[in-house]
Amino acid sequence: MEECVDEGLVRSIGLSNFNSEQIQRVIDSGRIKPAMLQIECNPYVNQDRLISYARERGIAITSFSPLGSKDRMWVKPQDPKLLEEPVLKLIGDRLGKTPAQVLLRYNYQRDVIVIPKSVTPARIKENFQITDFELSEDDMKAIHGLANGFRVCLLEWANDHPHWPFNIPF
Repeated sequence: MEECVDEGLVRSIGLSNFNSEQIQRVIDSGRIKPAMLQIECNPYVNQDRLISYARERGIAITSFSPLGSKDRMWVKPQDPKLLEEPVLKLIGDRLGKTPAQVLLRYNYQRDVIVIPKSVTPARIKENFQITDFELSEDDMKAIHGLANGFRVCLLEWANDHPHWPFNIPF
């Protein structure tokens, strides 16, 4: 990737699903620091420690599955449903927003870039309408309280690989 930067083929290097040890290994062994870390980040798995770790090293954060990826192919009936959490509905009703908008705003207020998936034009438009309101400190705490460690993208098919990123806390 560093050669691609040198040749002008890419402007930056990004990482995806790296833990703190893997990030540090890249920083220590490379000459170009990664600019971005893409991770699953939503109230269930808020990634506070990993976000702090990356930011201390000047790495921005992008969240995938900020809405919980309810339509993923591997969903199980017993999986928690982030968009159906009552606290998100209560906050959204009070603010005149949907649970999805509340979730996107949650990460936006944490300075986390979000990439929600949608194919519905109305929802895509709705996903952009998160800058005309603010979540209170109490709202943020309530949403943060949903943390349960549930990941929608656990990469279970690779959990026996020596570099599986979820072998350490962050």
